[in-house]
Amino acid sequence: MILIGALIFVLLEIMLDDGKYYPTRNRFLDLMLSISITLFVWEGNLILDSKLNIFSPWQHKKAIRRIFLQLLLSSFYTFIVIYFSMVIFSQFICEIPEDRKIVLMKSAIIIGLLVTFIIISIEIGIQFFKKWKQSLIELEKYKTESTQAQLQNLKNQLNPHFLFNNLSVLSSLVYQNQDKAVDFINQLSKVYRYILDNRNTELITISDEMKFLESYFFLLKIRFGENIQITIELNENELQKMIPPLSIQTLVENAIKHNEISSSFPLFIKISTLHNNLVICNNIQLRIQYDKSSKTGLKNIQKRYHFFTDREIFILNDEQNFCVHIPMLTLR
Repeated sequence: MILIGALIFVLLEIMLDDGKYYPTRNRFLDLMLSISITLFVWEGNLILDSKLNIFSPWQHKKAIRRIFLQLLLSSFYTFIVIYFSMVIFSQFICEIPEDRKIVLMKSAIIIGLLVTFIIISIEIGIQFFKKWKQSLIELEKYKTESTQAQLQNLKNQLNPHFLFNNLSVLSSLVYQNQDKAVDFINQLSKVYRYILDNRNTELITISDEMKFLESYFFLLKIRFGENIQITIELNENELQKMIPPLSIQTLVENAIKHNEISSSFPLFIKISTLHNNLVICNNIQLRIQYDKSSKTGLKNIQKRYHFFTDREIFILNDEQNFCVHIPMLTLR
């Protein structure tokens, strides 16, 4: 603002002073006066801006109104300050001849208003940029918090469902075979320990998931015996890929839920890979009393995957086999 005040002084000197009216006037005093008026105008506009931020804050729907109001009030304030400063200057410091007074007054006001418009425009642009940046930060923060909350909700849907199914099995085993019930409890504790340990884990290696499945299939074997069979065809490199925890368990549980399992109708489950997807397949032998699936488990897995990749889950149903292809992920 000091530099701008000095620039205004130079402009007025060039435009108005031909050297014959004030041969003895103090130009240093005029320079200080020009700088003082400029600082007074600018500080006043800053105070005006801060007051407007309270009474008419920047909002998307009211931005035009705020710009118009600020330009109007700033112009009026600048005009008043410059006008009365020039009057005071002429009355008490250095009398300006009448034939020069109007020209000098107009020139000072026009230059002052132009400078005010330019500086106010820059200030408004800076405020818009700050608000825009702040809104982006808040939006990203909201998205992150929302994503984490949604992901946690999806995970929480697994635990009660999983526990309910296994407690139902345990309640029947207690009356049928107490030794198997004890083994079932021990393995169930290991399985649930895995769930608790990974409740905040977003992705896990297929290798760790397969270790969990060993305990989980132990529970299935206690329940179904040789009527359920599993085949795993994975190599070492594929075991290091990532998937959301409990994805395979959810798909296996869906197969058990919807298909008949008996000595006459054994259930065969195969876990393999194809085109960088983990493929979980089972033969189809729907229960006689079959209720149409709501596909809650599949939707849950799909939503969890959407947090990490744009790749889609692919489902193949050829009336003989039901296969779900879930992407194998790699951390970058």
